[in-house]
Amino acid sequence: MTERNEGVVGRQPGRRAQGELEAAVLTALRSASRPVTAAYVQERLGQGLAYTTVVTILTRLQAKGAVARQRAGRAFEWTAVADEAGLAALRMRRLLDAEADRETVLARFVTALLPDDEKLLRGLLAQQPEDAQG
Repeated sequence: MTERNEGVVGRQPGRRAQGELEAAVLTALRSASRPVTAAYVQERLGQGLAYTTVVTILTRLQAKGAVARQRAGRAFEWTAVADEAGLAALRMRRLLDAEADRETVLARFVTALLPDDEKLLRGLLAQQPEDAQG
């Protein structure tokens, strides 16, 4: 008899969903009152994460524009510049930037929204100054 993985298809038991660890790192950074080291983040996250894993996540978040770092002696100190919603927005923007036909992608995105989400999006767009709309 074989065991079945009752979790998410394609995910190993005990593994985090994509973006879950990034969100946890952002939460740890945002809860700090000052820039902090990767060791600080590792300690706050617990869960037996390797230091190198934390540094990798911080570096990926920096590449996405979600965190900033500054030299502090031989190490870096990290600061969140985006929250979880900002990180999701950065992901959406990166996906859009990868597409050749932006107009079609945006049109399909809007038509796939639930009515309340579409109404919310239209309201947010209406609030933007004319020069910001592009």
